[in-house]
Amino acid sequence: MPRFSRLDVLNRVIDVGLVPIFTHSDPAVACKVVEACAAGGASVFEFTNRGDHAIDVFQAIEAHCRRSLPHLILGVGSIVDEATAALFVARGANYVVSPSFNPRVAEFCNRRKVPYMPGCMTVTEIGNAEASGVEIVKVFPCDAAGGPGFLKAILGPSPWTRVLPTGIEDATRESMVEWIQAGACALGLGRALFDKKAIETGDFAVVQARAKEILGWIQEARARAGKGQSK
Repeated sequence: MPRFSRLDVLNRVIDVGLVPIFTHSDPAVACKVVEACAAGGASVFEFTNRGDHAIDVFQAIEAHCRRSLPHLILGVGSIVDEATAALFVARGANYVVSPSFNPRVAEFCNRRKVPYMPGCMTVTEIGNAEASGVEIVKVFPCDAAGGPGFLKAILGPSPWTRVLPTGIEDATRESMVEWIQAGACALGLGRALFDKKAIETGDFAVVQARAKEILGWIQEARARAGKGQSK
């Protein structure tokens, strides 16, 4: 079962500002990547549910976190149905992320007090998700949806909405500023964060340095936007 409360998870996501998004078929490699991100300051991590043995890899990561990274909040992504959500929560997922909004997953997560972050692309989808108890909405794929301008337009009529853009193709100091100034409460990064070659060669120091660099940019962007780390 989850080790962190719903409020702890939501506040940590907002406070840290970066959610690394990653999957791998080798538990040893996945654990090294999680360690590197944590060492770089990213104490929230999303493991995506892809591949036949994703649940086994997830369970290995969670066991490693319990032993060696007790402060790290591990969640699961790419969840599209209630049964799969229940399976991962039973194995320790502290939050659930989906590519789209599923009311049945939302109901399950609400009953278990587990944060649910579904992917939405319209004001109507966001409104329906929030009506079902969603606190942080994932905009995915955010670049294809229209980028920071799209996010700013969404927050115009609903400034109370907390949005986690994911699918950002290029993470630079400038792009981090644009997303934070547009109103993102945090950013979910996959390919834009991870150096595939470095992971293949076992150079996890590169992953750590990249996570630290991007977190620094997010903190700079928040300071420039005058937002700080609000909850």
